[in-house]
Amino acid sequence: MSNPQELLSATAYWTVAPHHGELRTETIHGPQQNEALVRSLYSGISHGSELVVHEAHVPQRVAKQMRAPNQEGEFPCPVKYGYLSVGVVEEGPDDWPGQTVFCLHPHQDRYVVPVSALTRIPDDVPPRRAVLTGTVETAVNALWEAGPRLGDRVAVVGAGLVGGMVAALLKKLPLSRLQLVDTEPRKQSLAERLGVNFTDPDSAQGDCDIVFHCSASPDGLKRSLQLAGDDADVVEMSWYADKDVHVPLGEDFHARRLSLRASQVSAVARARRHRRTAAERLQLAVSLLNDPVFDAFLTGESAFRDLPNVVEQLSTHHTGDLCHLISYAQESPPAVDPGERHV
Repeated sequence: MSNPQELLSATAYWTVAPHHGELRTETIHGPQQNEALVRSLYSGISHGSELVVHEAHVPQRVAKQMRAPNQEGEFPCPVKYGYLSVGVVEEGPDDWPGQTVFCLHPHQDRYVVPVSALTRIPDDVPPRRAVLTGTVETAVNALWEAGPRLGDRVAVVGAGLVGGMVAALLKKLPLSRLQLVDTEPRKQSLAERLGVNFTDPDSAQGDCDIVFHCSASPDGLKRSLQLAGDDADVVEMSWYADKDVHVPLGEDFHARRLSLRASQVSAVARARRHRRTAAERLQLAVSLLNDPVFDAFLTGESAFRDLPNVVEQLSTHHTGDLCHLISYAQESPPAVDPGERHV
């Protein structure tokens, strides 16, 4: 096992200016008691929050609340941000070495964290698919928040990564109707792979018991309010960052006594908060990924060395990727001479 005083070399992705990221070499200490050294296998790019960070749109008013676990630096930049990482424990206590794990950690080729920050990946979940653990956790939290019931009529507005994931979990429940709603016809192929009915906003059926809004657009939120039945719940899962959003509260909201509820993964949903920890929620999320249907969300893959260009391309061209994988298929870097400087 490494000496905790030993310095090791690691490479991490940093957003250093609006629309500009780079790989930086840094030093990390060897693991201490109850810590583990993790060598990354894959990480995933979260299009919503990570592109908001890349484009420097995090509102300063909530900058502290929007910090990711293991983030370094401050918004808007320079900041090391990200939270979908899968790796192998190279050093750690007891039976941790050799374990494949998920961690809410930025893009980095190896890192040291407390073992309490690691979630063991079951043998029946491939490491590539396990990158989705953090997104499944977001969807689980939203379902706990909304509490769908037997025979409910449910719509999910927005067929991106989060909306599709919510629909995939809802498909497991005995609902009487489930619709995945999006303006882009090409999203129908995702719905078909998930086994969920797809529709455009104009054709979506109303009188829903619950509507999950995931499109991050004012038009999507407006349509969500229209699709909700009297006294129904609209669960808002979009993060608009610093965008101003016009909400037509003078229409359906008051007239039909609707409830508009926020769902944000940083806290366990109120309905489960006293009986579930965040660690238990993560363990549930990764266990659900034994279903191959979730491979539908893995829509691109690039090498770690290309990450700065990949993030900029996703920001500029809006390629339609759901979860773009980053692969760390390389040897770990050597230990660092304590007298050597790194930028």
